[in-house]
Amino acid sequence: MRKVERLKARNRLGLIFFPAFDWEIDPTHPERQERLLYTRDQVFEEGLLDIEGIIEYKPEIATAEDILRANICVPDVEAVCTTSHLISAGGAIRAAELVLEGEVDKAFAIVRPPGHHAFRVVHGARGFCNINNEAVMVEAIRKKYPDIKIAFVDTDAHHADGTQEIYYHDPNVLNISIHQDGRTLYPGTGFLHELGGPGAFARTLNVPLPPGTTDEGLLYVVEEFILPVLEDFKPDLLINSAGQDNHYSDPLTNMRVSAQGYARMNALLDPDLAILQGGYSIESALPYVNVGIILAMAGLDYSYVREPDYDAGKLKQDRAITEDIQRKVEWLQRIWEERDSIDLEKVFGKLDKFYTRDKDIYYDTDGISETQQEKVRVCPDCPGYILIDSTAVRSYSGRRTRIYAVSIPRLSCDNCHREATEEFEEMLSSHRGRYDYIYLQDLKKDKYIARGPF
Repeated sequence: MRKVERLKARNRLGLIFFPAFDWEIDPTHPERQERLLYTRDQVFEEGLLDIEGIIEYKPEIATAEDILRANICVPDVEAVCTTSHLISAGGAIRAAELVLEGEVDKAFAIVRPPGHHAFRVVHGARGFCNINNEAVMVEAIRKKYPDIKIAFVDTDAHHADGTQEIYYHDPNVLNISIHQDGRTLYPGTGFLHELGGPGAFARTLNVPLPPGTTDEGLLYVVEEFILPVLEDFKPDLLINSAGQDNHYSDPLTNMRVSAQGYARMNALLDPDLAILQGGYSIESALPYVNVGIILAMAGLDYSYVREPDYDAGKLKQDRAITEDIQRKVEWLQRIWEERDSIDLEKVFGKLDKFYTRDKDIYYDTDGISETQQEKVRVCPDCPGYILIDSTAVRSYSGRRTRIYAVSIPRLSCDNCHREATEEFEEMLSSHRGRYDYIYLQDLKKDKYIARGPF
């Protein structure tokens, strides 16, 4: 009898499952308990865990301190996130550790709840996200590797506005988001002109795709734009924020990407990590997309992966969509190529000691309206520091909360660190009841302080 050889992955791939079967927003919500049930069953049915080199690992549980490196939670971590959120973030951390410590070549955290809509300041849930699990992961690994260069390629149909906001002023993080045009989909952001702050110009790159974009358009962006940018940036760690709601069957979006398109995209990107984000076609898309991504990351043949209703003839891309995508890619290519020669004061106005942005942020999940002013210290020697004045009003109760926060980056120079610390102390002594809470997020010293309520 001839011996049958066991299939072997070309890349050692770590899989981390946390389907959170005991957590949901509500039983009929897209982000509900059974969201990953069919994915888990499909992975087992296909025998992927029997392939040599594909190994399942258990997630960690993120600590409150892990969360505070990425998110300033109002009033505190316990009020903002559940144990499921801590495990989702911990699963992402575990995935990164496995890769950085050389235990595997690549890792895929198939976890929920998602996180890429959570901003630095968190008053509640928005876009189904409470804390930003991928930012929690990045800050956890930066504690050990402070100079590591990170690149995100977010492939969720919804713009990765939270991750963008957290790293908008960080020159060591390249954040690329491919998503359905914000004029047609929540959160209504992610336009070409959103390019990062003056200290991190062109480290934020958004590719808003027209509704109806297919595999053709998605793969064009990857091959013609994203791969050359990544080659220039040379990240130490490449992360695919693997949102799957660009799929043609997703109930919340208007895109037409297939499981084959997702798998091919992942094979082209060749990321070190994939972290699941959105995707709400629970039976028709997620099982097949996730299997395709797993096979692509493992370096195995994914050509047979097909949805039961797949029909290539129905997924032809309109010529107008193709031309629209080409124009956007050409514009972004010019920005990237000229990024170091652009006069930043023509983009941002006169740059004095601080660069200021005013924001209106809506928490669709929790019905919260936030107005926020962000002031960023412009420093020639480091990323500066960030001062945040935020007021949130809950529409259901009318309750109003105002906070002030000082955030100091890990690579802040000594002078900026001193200035920021003095600002925090001064605000504590002089606020005279203007704020309900005052926070210090000091990544340089790994120190996190919350004061209040006042």
